[in-house]
Amino acid sequence: MISVEIMPPAMFAGLVLFLLIGFPAAFSLAAVGLFFGFVSIEMGFFTTAWLGNLPLRIFNILSNDLLLAIPFFTLMGAILERCGLAEDLLEGTGQLFGKIPGGLAYAVILVGAILGAITGTVAASVIAMGMISLPIMMRYGYDMRIATGVIAASGTITQVIPPSLVLIVLGDQLGESVGDMYAGAIGPSFLQVALFLAFIAVVSVVAPHRVPPLPSEALVPRDWRLWWRVLKGMVPSIVLIFMVLGTIFLGLATPTEAGAMGTVGAILLAAINGRLTWPLVREAMGNTMRITAMVIYILIGATVFSLVFQGVDGGRWIEHLLSHLPGGQVGFLVFVNIFIFFLAFFLDFFEIAFIVIPLLVAPAKALGIDLVWFGVLICINMQTSFMHPPFGFALFYLRGIAPKEVRTRDIYWGAIPWLLLQLALVAIVILWPESVTYWLDRGPKVDPASVTIDLPPPPTPDPGAVPIFQ
Repeated sequence: MISVEIMPPAMFAGLVLFLLIGFPAAFSLAAVGLFFGFVSIEMGFFTTAWLGNLPLRIFNILSNDLLLAIPFFTLMGAILERCGLAEDLLEGTGQLFGKIPGGLAYAVILVGAILGAITGTVAASVIAMGMISLPIMMRYGYDMRIATGVIAASGTITQVIPPSLVLIVLGDQLGESVGDMYAGAIGPSFLQVALFLAFIAVVSVVAPHRVPPLPSEALVPRDWRLWWRVLKGMVPSIVLIFMVLGTIFLGLATPTEAGAMGTVGAILLAAINGRLTWPLVREAMGNTMRITAMVIYILIGATVFSLVFQGVDGGRWIEHLLSHLPGGQVGFLVFVNIFIFFLAFFLDFFEIAFIVIPLLVAPAKALGIDLVWFGVLICINMQTSFMHPPFGFALFYLRGIAPKEVRTRDIYWGAIPWLLLQLALVAIVILWPESVTYWLDRGPKVDPASVTIDLPPPPTPDPGAVPIFQ
């Protein structure tokens, strides 16, 4: 007789087997969920009425207004990738910092943060910066591993800095407001940029020959033309950032509405730069359609898996497994982050967000962990998946646009220091939760036990009054 206690680990084992075979994640989730669902019905663990919840859960996914932000931000990023904004930012900022060792690397990091705040997609940032800055770095003698590493790592800032698509998905899965997720990510975003800049500063002092300044003949005079080039890229970026993030933080727009405004702004920028063509729009819409369809199919597969998993008390199994780890909150967070770090070798961030995160909500709540802090921390961790094999999408994007003389070995070795910096940020946020929670507006904190309500004494009845009812 099969016991219900073995069903949750068996479901996980079945899912891992399908994924190792190479079956698509969305269909693996649905297949494993339905198979174990029918087995559970036959074994009497739950009835067919339990699976009757499935159509309602799928309808809730398809009618979720928040998920509309994903195609809007994806389309915005795909258009901005080709509208010329990155070129203006990189060329102007590179000239401003060009006189100092590591100047081009500083420019790449700062522009990567700005592009992350207006595109929300890693591919757009890495491809744009790689095509523009990598040939210049190679021409003026930058160490190949430093050059490729800083471009790939700066592109991944997009994962953490709002309006990150990962934060939208995590907010939905954790049941937290996207506005709170964006506000909580502000501190870690600044910390990450500071860590990257500090690393280049150390390299420029210890080994300045690896990050040489631009020669005088490559610099343009700092007249109004240079400042115009910088302002031409910076001002539209600031306006677009306010349209997207400012309206969310001020409560003027939902993430979906802000994404729609950002898309309109991206189209206007492309038109102003003379890049708005039908092939650009068609390609951007095609990329948006593919990413959105992938997300929805993974969500549907994940809801099939999670419905059956909860039906066999999988949530209670996970909670019991993780809430008794040594070290309390810190022990739980360390274990979960190590687990997700290694999962990222085999799963992308969407699959981790839809499969794993819902199972961790109950243990996190039981340990009193702030879910916004937890979500931002997981987002930082999942960022590492872009910088290590076998997926390492940022490295793949860079390999795809890098010149032939750039060796793949240099791209992978160049990513290691930046991967360690990302893991250092994970440790900082675990040990310093205020880096996330400080930016949250939780309202006044009142202990219900301290609340007293003083009521006036009831009026003294008039003995001569005539009662209404006899």
